[in-house]
Amino acid sequence: MVALVALGGAAGAMARAGVAAAMHAPWATLTVNLVGAFVLGGLLEFFTRAGDRPAWRLLLGTGFCGAFTTYSTFAREVAERSAGSGVGLAAAEVALGLAAAAAGAVVTARWAPRSSA
Repeated sequence: MVALVALGGAAGAMARAGVAAAMHAPWATLTVNLVGAFVLGGLLEFFTRAGDRPAWRLLLGTGFCGAFTTYSTFAREVAERSAGSGVGLAAAEVALGLAAAAAGAVVTARWAPRSSA
């Protein structure tokens, strides 16, 4: 189990580094957090419909998404802003993250099989 999380985490960290190299903050942070929320919403819907797959959940959800997304950088970017701007950034990113997770679930619901169990 630890190896699956580590493997997924290594891939997620490399993917986040690639996004950070291609974009400037806070856009890179927003991008990885929204993509991660979308993927996590999709995974939650998939595992709900098709049955839990612990190895895939650990590899993709805990490992990849855990390393790909970044709360600490988000918190630092919020704290570095003025109070009003920081609150606005935080509220926008949380709202967009919830919408991204819901969208991931909706997209997955269109093609994920239902478990017969």
